[in-house]
Amino acid sequence: MSDATPARLFNKVLIANRGEIACRIIRTCRRLGISTVAVYSAADTEALHVTLADEAWYLGPAPAADSYLRPDLLLNIAKASGAEAIHPGYGFLSENADFAQACAEQSIVFIGPPAAAISAMGSKSAAKNLMTAAGVPVVPGFHEDEQDPIHLRQAAERCGFPLLLKAVAGGGGKGMRLVLQLSEFDEALAAAKREAKAAFGDDVMLLERYLPEARHIEVQVFCDQFGQGVYLADRDCSVQRRQQKVLEEAPAPNLAPHIAAAMGEAAVRAAQAIDYCGAGTVEFLYLDDGQFFFMEMNTRLQVEHPVTELVTGLDLVDWQLQIAAGLPLPLSQDQVRIHGHAIEARIYAEDPAQQFLPASGSLHYLHEPQTDNPSHVTPDAIIRLDTGVRQGDSIGIYYDPLIAKLIVWAPTREGALHHLARALAQYRIGGVRTNIGFLSRLVASPALYSAELHTRFIAEHEAELFAPAPLSRSQQLALVGVFLLLSESAAQADTSPFAGNQGWWLNMPTRRQFELVQDAQRYPLVISPLSDSLQTNTWQVQLEETQHQLSARLNEDRLDATVDQVPLRCYVARYEHELWMFYQGQRFDIQLYQPHFDSNIQAAADSLTAPMPGVISQLKVAVGDKVAAGQTLLIMEAMKMEHAIRAPTAGNVAELYYAQGCQVAAGCELLRLESD
Repeated sequence: MSDATPARLFNKVLIANRGEIACRIIRTCRRLGISTVAVYSAADTEALHVTLADEAWYLGPAPAADSYLRPDLLLNIAKASGAEAIHPGYGFLSENADFAQACAEQSIVFIGPPAAAISAMGSKSAAKNLMTAAGVPVVPGFHEDEQDPIHLRQAAERCGFPLLLKAVAGGGGKGMRLVLQLSEFDEALAAAKREAKAAFGDDVMLLERYLPEARHIEVQVFCDQFGQGVYLADRDCSVQRRQQKVLEEAPAPNLAPHIAAAMGEAAVRAAQAIDYCGAGTVEFLYLDDGQFFFMEMNTRLQVEHPVTELVTGLDLVDWQLQIAAGLPLPLSQDQVRIHGHAIEARIYAEDPAQQFLPASGSLHYLHEPQTDNPSHVTPDAIIRLDTGVRQGDSIGIYYDPLIAKLIVWAPTREGALHHLARALAQYRIGGVRTNIGFLSRLVASPALYSAELHTRFIAEHEAELFAPAPLSRSQQLALVGVFLLLSESAAQADTSPFAGNQGWWLNMPTRRQFELVQDAQRYPLVISPLSDSLQTNTWQVQLEETQHQLSARLNEDRLDATVDQVPLRCYVARYEHELWMFYQGQRFDIQLYQPHFDSNIQAAADSLTAPMPGVISQLKVAVGDKVAAGQTLLIMEAMKMEHAIRAPTAGNVAELYYAQGCQVAAGCELLRLESD
């Protein structure tokens, strides 16, 4: 990273955000000698960003609308703490023109573009009209102010299907719906409007023709207060789920230099057309024939900015601070250099097997990959982890479920993918469900290595990305059973054998039984030694009709084993009755049987249950209603995303267990249907 900045740009900066981006901003401010002020809600009292900052001020209750989305509270804290500037990060108020204007009126520097520039690009409709006037091609669609549902439905018919509904004030996939046919339009429009209103306070929508084979390529731009602008390489963000990015890389692979330059120049022109100042990202859809279409401009720092930092060697937060302080751009366009390739994987609390629904829960066990100090890296790779959590922290339902960003740089794209795969294999989280296993399969995909990228990549390779587990169920359970046995032996190593609980008999081989639960099914496990000598660590494991011969040694959480003469290495972690086994980047969840599991197992088998923790935002039926298979029964909201609960079969609503507005935990029974 460049260190050619003044020793101090501001004395004190308030960070109007949380999580990993707040921690990221604090790191740069600390390097520059700038004091930082953190803010936190009731849900973030013990959060990492609160610990790292020089001082921390309480904002309000957990819901973002009562804390991180309160400009008045943030400005009051900025003045009371003596902060000269506010860095909004991304999300929350980062693209709120009123907040930027309020900062200016109170003589507090907003580390971002002026309010007029945010307004110009904050509405996707207005931005597309601006780009059309500037001669930049835009995706065909409907970008007008008319929002009557009937008018929008007619516009959708003219636009053609498939199409995307998008909130004009949106970002991050919120307030967005893919509509495949006209019959889906009304429900999708209503859901997108509700989601947009909850996330941005604005439910105005635009329609955009969906180009399923297009690539999502964006350009990082910077402009200063003197009218100068540069672009800092491009990024490919095509690998997405729910219209949200999963992997990002820089530079975009297989992009001809003249097209990359044309995109960069168009991005700078777009920014300069609205007198932009600071960091921004201009997003395009790119077709293989060389055409590209303007989608939108994000008037803030992007989640994926680290890949640009690693290929340019620049600190973009440092640049933001310099420009906000009134300094010129640190580099001209001909001074920008690109080295190597960088890829970022977003680590989310979510369940890929359940349509990537967000998850909540605690990080009972956390083992992070080994990272590099950028000042002491080897030429082979840089491993970087931007995170805002520690072991024992919880992922709640109020905010985006992003846990961390794992970023890898190498001289070549192939090298970056190789090192990313290794780092993902080292990343182990027990407790809340995550997408790490899915990401491990994703980065091993031959199509990804070949850069066969487009926005439907995950859907096209679904069979490969959701392939069967590399270990059978009986192998998983056998390994966990032996882990439990060895853990008990280690814990009792210094005690008398007569004080143990392993069924030890004098001059007789020990025999150990465990009852394990996986996927709501109980499995009795019997482990017997294959030798009279207990030092051989070799057992026969009996699971119903299946037998395995297994030898193993345990070193902390690492289990080196041979299963039926096949050697393997896995890791196992335990928290109370919960166990997690990690193998080849995948996680397998197993529990020690507890009597109260019986009711949970039964409920999972025959009930309509909550697939995620959240709030019942809408009830679409009442007791006694007759419903059809596939009909929406209720709407759940979590982390500003909506999920429809639909009837699995036709029937009658017998009972509703929650009222609208109630908060429910994952797995709770929501209602009872009596099938026809």
